[in-house]
Amino acid sequence: MAVTADATAVFPRVLDQAYPLVERGEGVWLYDADGRQILDACGGGAMVTSLGHGRHDIVEAAARQAEELPYYYYHQFTNELQERLADRVLEVAAPEMARARFVTGGSEANEMALRLARQYHVDRGEPERWRVISPGQAYHGATFGTLALTGRGTLRHPFEPYLADHLHIPPPDEDGLAALDLALEQAGPETVAAFFCEPVGAAALPAYSPPKSFWMGLEERRDRHGFLVCFDEVATGFGRTGAWFAGRELPLEPDIVTFGKTLGAGYAPLAGLLCREHVYDAVAAESRNFEHGHTWDGAPLFCAIGLAVLDILVEEGLVERVAQRGPRLRVELEAALAECSLVGEVRGRGYLLGVELTEPVAPLVDRIAYEHGLLVTSSHSAPDGYVGDQTLLAPAFTSTDEELAEMVERFAATLSEVEASS
Repeated sequence: MAVTADATAVFPRVLDQAYPLVERGEGVWLYDADGRQILDACGGGAMVTSLGHGRHDIVEAAARQAEELPYYYYHQFTNELQERLADRVLEVAAPEMARARFVTGGSEANEMALRLARQYHVDRGEPERWRVISPGQAYHGATFGTLALTGRGTLRHPFEPYLADHLHIPPPDEDGLAALDLALEQAGPETVAAFFCEPVGAAALPAYSPPKSFWMGLEERRDRHGFLVCFDEVATGFGRTGAWFAGRELPLEPDIVTFGKTLGAGYAPLAGLLCREHVYDAVAAESRNFEHGHTWDGAPLFCAIGLAVLDILVEEGLVERVAQRGPRLRVELEAALAECSLVGEVRGRGYLLGVELTEPVAPLVDRIAYEHGLLVTSSHSAPDGYVGDQTLLAPAFTSTDEELAEMVERFAATLSEVEASS
């Protein structure tokens, strides 16, 4: 059973697409209204359900908190759950950071990071700093602030009149520093507030990370010019790449880090921001007010779920599992696709896998994969002028070896069929 735009009261994302009606999930499997079983190979479609579907321990934690106190407005109160979650995140996942703030989605987290970067410079007496430089082949959110961070024209259209005049560089490679220097010169380095990027690419360029030389050069330029470095780890934070945060494996320490997806694991809309001590100190020394926020920020119900997810990640050793199993999974995927002419490159960082396609067949890949009982997500990037189409695989951290093997097998069969039809 599929729902079309003319048969629903919902305003769908793509009006020409028929949407299968999904009814339930169990582990890494989804079940649609026709009883069909679908292997979820990309975290519910958006790299979110990293612990799989149907975790009763998380549901029970949510139910307990819903009975006690599901909501309050963060402007008037704090609560034990928010305080405990902030402490635990800093202790377990990001001891180098100083403060945490919780919101309800990745777009909100990245919007908050932009505002914090701006306020940092204003509070330090440099109000001329507002522009951001970012790699153009990326996705940071759907709000106007975050949408201005991408250079992809198909995402920006038709909203250009609302978007800030930030600067974008191609995906940084060995020549990435030259592009960064050109952007700094164009902007005037004294006007640049931040360099905003994913330490490891997610939806738009999955599993790609610039070379070590770029990060070292970025650090030198930050020190010289005074801008901040903001890492978008909405997709990669809390274990997706085999580390608590992907940026901790790079030769550079960011000033601000955003997170989301895995900490809520699909059981709550939960995301947030981390900052280092000097960023917090700038606000504490001057304005002493960080006004940015949303209605559900820090809600005790969501924070209870975050604590339950964090406990599972620690107690079941799932981040370590991803680190140990991820490299072999990439090798297995690469071997399965070795003879396919549609595959340009296979990349892998933990349980974040990217397949670069040599032809613009992304929509066909997603459709054929579903026919093979596999849920994947592909990005139709070719019209944007940076890279070609990409397919993302992001299995749950709890996937068994058998389920991972099934994912690889079904995806290889998908590309084989797409290759034969193209």
